[in-house]
Amino acid sequence: MGMPVLAMSRLAWRNLWRNYRRTLIMLLAIALGVWAMIFMTSLLRGMVDDMVRQGVSALPGHVQVHASGYRDDPSVMNSLPSPDKALLDVLNSEQVSAWSSRIKVPAMISSEYDNAGVSLIGVDPEGELALGFKADDIIEGRFLSAADDNGIVVGEKLLHRLETRLGKRIVVMSQDPENAIAERGFRIVGVFSAELKNLEENMVYAGRDVVQKMLGMGTDISEIAVLDFDYREPEELTSIIRLVLPADHEVLSWLELDPYLGTMMRVMNGFVLVWMVVIFLALSFGLVNTLMMAIFERVREIGLMRALGMRPSAIVYQILVESVMLLVLGLIIGNLAAIGTIVLLKDGIDISAVAEGMEMMGASSMLYPVLQWADLILANTVVIVLGIITSLLPAWRASQYRPVEALSRT
Repeated sequence: MGMPVLAMSRLAWRNLWRNYRRTLIMLLAIALGVWAMIFMTSLLRGMVDDMVRQGVSALPGHVQVHASGYRDDPSVMNSLPSPDKALLDVLNSEQVSAWSSRIKVPAMISSEYDNAGVSLIGVDPEGELALGFKADDIIEGRFLSAADDNGIVVGEKLLHRLETRLGKRIVVMSQDPENAIAERGFRIVGVFSAELKNLEENMVYAGRDVVQKMLGMGTDISEIAVLDFDYREPEELTSIIRLVLPADHEVLSWLELDPYLGTMMRVMNGFVLVWMVVIFLALSFGLVNTLMMAIFERVREIGLMRALGMRPSAIVYQILVESVMLLVLGLIIGNLAAIGTIVLLKDGIDISAVAEGMEMMGASSMLYPVLQWADLILANTVVIVLGIITSLLPAWRASQYRPVEALSRT
């Protein structure tokens, strides 16, 4: 290109700081844009991850096994036999993080003052804790100690609605396989709090063996919930479980069980790219303006370089190097600012002022930014690639000056 690369780079760097105020303003704009790209993306990732985590916790499990027809009619008539050896081999393999079998049927719970419709969940406490129920969520009393524990654990919101308290007895009624009413008295041994408050009112936990006996189910169960090591890709584990089960069993991943969350996950990556491009398009006007102003101020200088033999391609290269230097400096500042902000907010952002709206979306009142390296790399790539493309116009414009015309300008 008629000039050593190192010398061209030095010249581009000096040209960049001729008007340092304009350069600093553009650097600030690029840094703010990069910060907005990365930080806002981390907030979106955090919100989607929280919605998925809350949704999976409510399901629970990344993969669920039911009898055909259970989801349309979640009663004891649509139950499963306990896992056989083939299924147990898969469930206890290295591909599975945790699993548990559960009873989940609609029921009516009554105190001496009020009653409410709930989902009665019979659990093995050890398996339920492995699936994601947090012992810290118990705000009064204790969680169930075993599958044959005679107590019941209710949500704080339901406790208030029933106007009862820890240690009091309540009555639970549901339907047995003969379509008769099955009922049993339970003593409240624990009260839990949930980030999604509707779960506190809709779910009660009892021992699996006790519920089976109450409903006359024998060893049958309602569902098997399975946790994969990576919730983002449950399809492989779903396929493996399907292979060892008969056709009358329904095996679904959380992507199928909750299409809304599945769609959120699928469109997230595309949305991130669109968001970054939109932010950069706003920045591109400032970048083009900065480079064009720098070129107009140096028309005579460019004409002189052309008269001394510098090729048009070298002029283009010099302008592009200036652009890349400006972009890289802005990226460094923006990346450091975004990472620093995310680190400072690692304990979460309290958005309890809009908690009800967030709960309707399936998210909690605390928002935790989630930084993924892929998003960081994507943001930097978008800025560099689109920045170079944007800079081609001023660079080409500079290379088209004729030496005589450029030198004659005042």
